[in-house]
Amino acid sequence: MLKRRKNRTPHPLCPLSQCMDFIGGAWTPNVIWYLSSGPRRFSELRSDIPYVSAKVLTQRLRELEERGILSRSVMATSPPSVEYALTPLGQEFKPVIEAIVAVGYRLKDRVGVEEEVAS
Repeated sequence: MLKRRKNRTPHPLCPLSQCMDFIGGAWTPNVIWYLSSGPRRFSELRSDIPYVSAKVLTQRLRELEERGILSRSVMATSPPSVEYALTPLGQEFKPVIEAIVAVGYRLKDRVGVEEEVAS
C-alpha cells in the first residue's frame, strides 16, 4: 500500500476555494467575461448568456454588486435603464477568465480534431 503524502501547501485555507466562494456560483464567470469588454445592460447580458434564466442572472448581478465586483448604474432614460460594469476589483478577475477562455478554445479545437478523426 502506498504511503499517504502530506500536502505541502503553505496556506491553512485554500486560496482557490476562497476566491471561488467570493465570486459566487454558476454563470458568474460568464457575467465577468461579458462585462470585461465594457458596460452592459441587463437585456444585453441576457442575450450574451442565453441559457441563464432572468431570475438567476438577477441574483448573480446582485451578489456581484454586493461583493464589489461590479457596479450598477441607473441611467436617466424613459423608461429607466440599468447598466452594469466591472469595478477595479472586478477587473482583477479578467486575466483569470481570459486564461480559462483560452483553454476553452484549445479544448474546443482539440475536440473538433478528435471528432474529425473518429468520423
